[in-house]
Formats: sequence, structure tokens, C-alpha cells
Amino acid sequence: MSALIQLKRHVTRLRGCADCPRMIGPVVTGNPVLSPVMLIGQAPGVKEGPMGRPFAWTAGKTLFQWFAQLGMSEDEFRQRVYMSAVCRCFPGKADGGGDRVPAPDEISACSRHLATEAKILRPRLVIPVGKLAIGQLMPDVAKLTDVIGTLQRASIGGVSFEMIALPHPSGASTWHRTEPGKTLLVKALAMIAEHEAWRSILPPPGLAPVIAAP
Repeated sequence: MSALIQLKRHVTRLRGCADCPRMIGPVVTGNPVLSPVMLIGQAPGVKEGPMGRPFAWTAGKTLFQWFAQLGMSEDEFRQRVYMSAVCRCFPGKADGGGDRVPAPDEISACSRHLATEAKILRPRLVIPVGKLAIGQLMPDVAKLTDVIGTLQRASIGGVSFEMIALPHPSGASTWHRTEPGKTLLVKALAMIAEHEAWRSILPPPGLAPVIAAP
């Protein structure tokens, strides 16, 4: 069975998952794109479920502005990069406001999907977005400043790959808009732009990307 067929079957099964009773469906997942680049988000927000795609609202606008600097529009990104997440359903609202952080058992239950995807895709570059996603690959990282702007080795389900992390593009966060986060974000984006896996999926003409100064 080809890897693409395996991935399509996986995505079909994933969309029918109902393992976590506190999570609010529908399952949100990206297109079954057989890509050397894999993005890992945290969990969909309240808007993503009805819209049927990850990063479909405010944070997504910022995220895709970052990737546009690297020569890839939102539509191109969704067709060329496999988009996954730590959890695939909306966790609901927290008692104190904001989105609820997924519970450890929910993260564990959903981690099998990440493992399956890594085994099918065998990605050469993984881009975790936000501290929760970064923590699934590097659980010992305490601060974003320790990992943003660096190239790391990580693994999922026994599959090893290179990792370049990004901060979460949430409008509620000032990390990526103040120093040192602003400079580290520019450094991380430049590293993604130069990575061979990213360059292999750039749409033509594949001009060298220009990274904006902080």
C-alpha cells in the first residue's frame, strides 16, 4: 500500500475519532498531504471546527503571514505541508476564560495519531508551533528562548527528524512581538527558509525568500 493511501485512510479514521468525552468536535485536521514537512499545532480553537481546517482564524492569519515571507501562501502551504496538532478537537473554554489546556490523558490519547503520521510521512522537518506542541518533542525545554531560533533533533513514534520550533501566533501573546522573541522568530523563519525539506516544496519559481528585519 502506498504511503499516500495510508495517509488518506488515516485521516478518514481520524475524522471519526471520539475517544475524549470532554473534547468538542468535530475533529480538525489538515489535508492528507504526503510532505517532507510536518507542522504540529496545539489544539483547534472554537472557530476551527465549524470552518473545518486548522489555523483558520486570527492566529492563522499571523502564522500564514510568517510563511508568506518564505515564499508560500496560505493555500500553497495547506497543499504542500501536512498540518497536525497535539489535540485535534476543541478543548472548550477554561473556567477563568480562554481555551482550556488539554488534560494529560487527552494529549496521550491523541499522541497515537501523531505517531501514526510520523511513521507514514517520515518527515525531514517538523515545525511545532507553541509551547504545548514543542513540549511533545522536547519535554525538558522550560523556556521558548531555549529552543526558538535553533535547529534540534527530535522524534515521534521512533521516527527521527530535524525540528525548528515557532512561537504560537496568538494575538493574546506578546512573545513574538517583543524582544528577544521578535529577533528569535526572525531567526527561526530564516532557518526554515534554508532547510532543504522546505526548499523542496516551494512553489515555482522558488525565488530566494527575503526575511524581514525585526
